[in-house]
Amino acid sequence: MREQIEITDSHCHLDFPAFDDARAAVVARALEAGVTRMVTICTKLRDEPRVRAIAEGFAPVFYAAGTHPMSAAAEPMVSADDLVALADHPKFVGIGESGLDYHYTGESADVQQQSLRVHIEAARRTGLPLIIHARDADDDMARILTEEYRNGAYSCVMHCFSSGAGLARAALDLGFYLSMSGIAAFPKSQGLRDIFAAAPVERILVETDAPYLAPPPYRGKRNEPAYTVHTAKVGAEVFGMDWPDFAAQTQANFDRLFWKAAPEGGR
Repeated sequence: MREQIEITDSHCHLDFPAFDDARAAVVARALEAGVTRMVTICTKLRDEPRVRAIAEGFAPVFYAAGTHPMSAAAEPMVSADDLVALADHPKFVGIGESGLDYHYTGESADVQQQSLRVHIEAARRTGLPLIIHARDADDDMARILTEEYRNGAYSCVMHCFSSGAGLARAALDLGFYLSMSGIAAFPKSQGLRDIFAAAPVERILVETDAPYLAPPPYRGKRNEPAYTVHTAKVGAEVFGMDWPDFAAQTQANFDRLFWKAAPEGGR
């Protein structure tokens, strides 16, 4: 029997209500599809205990936590110490998601930028990857990431990357990673696929952002980690690679960046 090809959903939201009726079944379907690891993301620190419990309850699930930029003005300002303290948990593998979203919440740009810099400091102090959400804020995002990198190195993934080529290049120049979501598999996303194709394949991750952004043939339905396979197979086409080779490459990339979730259990 052929050995199953394994991949990782580097970003999903298993705590969201869309999964309340079937969380165990969703994880089981992911494993059946070859998605052997999932990183579930806490977007408000008051929800961290619930997200942590999900990671503790399912062996293949890891977690990260931070304040989403769209919530930055409504939630208490997080401190770097708060985030650093979470890193003691063995299944806590990343900082965020944080970032900038000027599409829906541009009026809170100042507080979003302040929150982003706090998350960067926590990533720098813990050595864990920063998980970035960016929408309609390319210039400020590139500027802040670069300014902060000059203050001290840190690692980062541009989650669900769908921004412009300039921000992609700025992130890659800093040694960061780009993550492909279902958006990259949409028929009208050729421009985005071209941006990915110009990146080193050693800096590519795959994700669902479930329950959002399901790739074809599930577009418009609830996304779930099992569907990472569909986006990853599009990624293999983008890079002109055989599916098993692309899957193996993204696994190696994930292990390098999310080192606490690597099979050897960390550095």
